[in-house]
Amino acid sequence: MEKQRVREILEAPNLIQVDYAGIPVYIQSVAEDNGTATVFPLDEMDHEQMVEISRLTETVPEKH
Repeated sequence: MEKQRVREILEAPNLIQVDYAGIPVYIQSVAEDNGTATVFPLDEMDHEQMVEISRLTETVPEKH
């Protein structure tokens, strides 16, 4: 994922699903100087970790 898109997701009024290694995560913050983001799994909010922005993927919801 690009840094600009991470900023847009952080500022979005609604939740945009993002995955890290196939796990849905919430982006808490971004460190643009080193290309990392602080995230935590949606089902494990106390498991905060710093990950490379390039490893984050936006999940497009399926249309029914």
